[in-house]
Amino acid sequence: MTDTLSDGAVVERPLTPGLGVELLGVDLANLSEGQAAAVRDAFERHGAILVRDQQLGPDDLVGFSRRFGALDEAPLMENGRTAVPGYPEIYVVSNVLGADGRPIGSLGSGEAVWHTDMSYLPAPPRASLLYSLEVPPAGGDTWLCGMAAALRALPADLRQALEGRVIKHDGTYNSGGYVRAGVRVDDNPVTCEGQPHPAICRHPAGGPDVLYLGRRRNAYVVGLPLAESEALLDRAWEYACLPENTYVHKWRVGDVLMWDNRVTMHRRDPFDGSARRVMHRTQIQGAEPPLPAVAA
Repeated sequence: MTDTLSDGAVVERPLTPGLGVELLGVDLANLSEGQAAAVRDAFERHGAILVRDQQLGPDDLVGFSRRFGALDEAPLMENGRTAVPGYPEIYVVSNVLGADGRPIGSLGSGEAVWHTDMSYLPAPPRASLLYSLEVPPAGGDTWLCGMAAALRALPADLRQALEGRVIKHDGTYNSGGYVRAGVRVDDNPVTCEGQPHPAICRHPAGGPDVLYLGRRRNAYVVGLPLAESEALLDRAWEYACLPENTYVHKWRVGDVLMWDNRVTMHRRDPFDGSARRVMHRTQIQGAEPPLPAVAA
């Protein structure tokens, strides 16, 4: 546990030995500049931060998120709207139906499989943030996986097989398994549209190298016969999300959980669709593509 700064202590409590910290003694709506620097530093060092018991209006949420960089505008949601009215940066994640009988947000109550947000882009988003407004009594847990730990978990022969390889990241389906609007459907990993990224990447903040998988569906190791690609990826995924590499977050109202998409993956458990879950989400833009690890 680490205390920093004389103008308002920021206390770090590890979430797991290798991934993430909970920050104590912090009001994200009223950070001093010293505290803000400590929060950013904790995020870079640990790959994920959790801050509980926050009361953030939309201005507060956007203002805090911007401390990490420029924000993406929210994509079109399933109800045809884009975001919180007046705040194009805030995406609503919810299963709740509005007065018109349509969802007020997206992603419903089902499972979301392991993935890295929007890795099908040339420069994927740097980070994602969720702020909880309503949570179900059970289920809906968010899981994080540390990809530096995932890389360390690989057997030597598997790591060697991935070194120098490029994986094509398909953008046909979202994490809930639905086809994205306007996308050509092609379930052949070799021929589907996608963005290539190195399988093993440099840590963006100078930490240990990371495994970069994106999501499993339609992924393809460029240059290999399909059967070899599938076998190699299946083996990599066996080790990527081992329990010792993961953190499971059980939500409370007022939680802020933010993770670095460049060094983590995440997923969500399903929950009872009759229960209410409302989250506000922001996304920090990526400035550069994932860079390949430097050969030893």
